[in-house]
Amino acid sequence: MSPTLSRLPIRLFSCLAGSTALVYTLAMLSLLQLACALALPPLLSQVAANPVPVIHQRYAPDSLGAVASESNICSHIGIDLLRQGGNAADALVGTVFCIGVVGMYHSGIGGGGFMIVRSANGSYEFIDFRETAPAAAFQDMYNNNTNASIFGGLASGVPGEVRGLAHLHDNYGKLPWKQVMQGAIKTARYGWTVNADLVRYMKSANASALVPNFLVDDPNWAIDFAPNGTLVGLGDTITRKRYADTLEAIAERGPDAFYEGPIAEATIAALQAQNGTMTLEDLKNYTVAIRPPANITYRGYRLFSCSAPSSGEVALSTLKILEGYSDFFADGQTNLSTHRLDEAIRFAYGERTNLGDPSFVANLSEYQAEMLTDETAAQIRSKISDYTTLNVSSYDPSGIESLETPGTSHVVAADASGLAISLTTTVNLLFGSNLLVPETGVIMNNEMNDFSIPGSSNAFGFVPSPSNYIRPGKRPLSSISPTIVEYPDGSLYYVIGAAGGSRIITATIQNLVHVLDQNLTVPEALAQPRLHDQLIPNQVSFEYAYNNETVAFMKSRGHNVTWIAPGQSTAQGLRRLSNGTFEAAGEPRQLSSGGYAI
Repeated sequence: MSPTLSRLPIRLFSCLAGSTALVYTLAMLSLLQLACALALPPLLSQVAANPVPVIHQRYAPDSLGAVASESNICSHIGIDLLRQGGNAADALVGTVFCIGVVGMYHSGIGGGGFMIVRSANGSYEFIDFRETAPAAAFQDMYNNNTNASIFGGLASGVPGEVRGLAHLHDNYGKLPWKQVMQGAIKTARYGWTVNADLVRYMKSANASALVPNFLVDDPNWAIDFAPNGTLVGLGDTITRKRYADTLEAIAERGPDAFYEGPIAEATIAALQAQNGTMTLEDLKNYTVAIRPPANITYRGYRLFSCSAPSSGEVALSTLKILEGYSDFFADGQTNLSTHRLDEAIRFAYGERTNLGDPSFVANLSEYQAEMLTDETAAQIRSKISDYTTLNVSSYDPSGIESLETPGTSHVVAADASGLAISLTTTVNLLFGSNLLVPETGVIMNNEMNDFSIPGSSNAFGFVPSPSNYIRPGKRPLSSISPTIVEYPDGSLYYVIGAAGGSRIITATIQNLVHVLDQNLTVPEALAQPRLHDQLIPNQVSFEYAYNNETVAFMKSRGHNVTWIAPGQSTAQGLRRLSNGTFEAAGEPRQLSSGGYAI
């Protein structure tokens, strides 16, 4: 067990004979807890057919399947779909639609995302349902007006979530489309209890919006968020009845109900009323993109992730660099291994500056393949010094921006057949573009802000990469990096992914290292304090609980060190153990997360 983990303060622990679960929170796992964890799995496999709701965090091994998300309400919907005879695809679709209801600040059908799918026969599909630039978009559209890429009708890309989930369900699901949507519809219509996560994000969004306090002062938003004239608070019941009606229409008529007809017309009217240029044709013409997954071997394991315009290859490139260190995180090597980890991350972020939408960037397939070769990894490793960090230019950034985009949510699901999905969904910044379609309750994304704006060097003097300039129909570069891991024999092992903008990549990498190199369980891995380094700004940040000795070592190697509160990245994960049982856990930094196994 990690020495760092054992020092974390314990807030809640429950380990009861006959219980169907082990419950963890942000502190997680003392030696007593670990002993209990080792003792309970045989019992859990016998009695976990009816998993009970949890306060914060769920770890429950069993053999039918598993779901983890930022909401225990939504994860429970996924588990219920497995119980109804559905598979991992059904469970994930139901969970994601629910996340769009209760985690509307992060995701919803006004946004998009990426997913990596492992079929029951072991084949893989990368489903890109990222938003696209409208047909009227052009490279210089935000010159001298970058706020227009963040707020209002011009900020939204063509949303892809409904098409993405429909593609997954059509090709992998078992239960009827209408059935898998019922949990989300009922949650939106009849309400749920406001939790601490929602309170925190509402407060943050109200303070940072172009129009402060919009959730209360704008009548369109207040219908849901301030029905009595004041913002809903902790413990109140909140409903989203307009959104429920919209989901009901999609459940009855299929995904076309969102992209054509009254819902589409309302969407376009709302966008154009706030200077947007998206048209009904843009919505009607949206399609998902099916792309080749990225994959590597790492210490015998087989890893699969999403290629560009996501950043799965950035995470995998980091691991290929680290694979050359045989003593990585061995006893007595924690400090040096942390330095090597950070250096590998910095080189990988330098590579990321050349990525973009492969439909628009020439020779990108060849570049991505080269990123993951043993030769490239060895070449980069030869540049890493164990004694000092390097200046930024040494990591070969061709153009880079310092972006923070916290509005993302990650969901994982798997079942006994080996079908597994790792999906990240987003509306980009909190509450997207702050534009809510009045008739439908849909919150629109501000994904156009993820494109680069030419001629506008950022605060650190770096010119944005031309690979990510705006083009009509183009999909902006993303940090999303969902990943699935197989045992050396090709069977399903580990499903992981993260949310948190530019911190997605580093959170994903560290959770992979914790499980694959340090042999931690999923809840142990999620509880580890995290570091983050994205090359620009030239600093590495550590969560407060990080080992002080390691941080001092990093300073001695020349790293610019800062401290951050936990929660700026979040992750969800599950494992299928060698005996066929599942282990699932949600992010302990999110008080309402939940991972369930059945």
